[in-house]
Amino acid sequence: MSKALTTIEGMLLDEGTVVTLSELTRVCGISQEQVRSMVREGMLQPRGAAPESWRFTGIEVRRTRRAVRLQQDLELNLAGAALALDLLDEVERLRRRVHCLEQHLAVPHDAEGAG
Repeated sequence: MSKALTTIEGMLLDEGTVVTLSELTRVCGISQEQVRSMVREGMLQPRGAAPESWRFTGIEVRRTRRAVRLQQDLELNLAGAALALDLLDEVERLRRRVHCLEQHLAVPHDAEGAG
């Protein structure tokens, strides 16, 4: 395992993290063509005009890994993985919103099921 790969795997992957196309392919274990397909499908939105200058955020690294797992584990095609990612993103967004609303309303987590 290369030092660059080890460093990326050990980093906190967030919006501030930026990796190149080649780093993304190494970290996620996929080909550049697979990444290009994900970009065409709208799953990834790199910064930069051409593949040679593409930069991906840490969030997109996590998204790529998740897409690869969905394709491998559930045998989804690219379009199915894209739909699943969108739905998972929406679930996460809604969970954050519910959590925020619960904190705002000071609703105890245990009281949800009580009735």
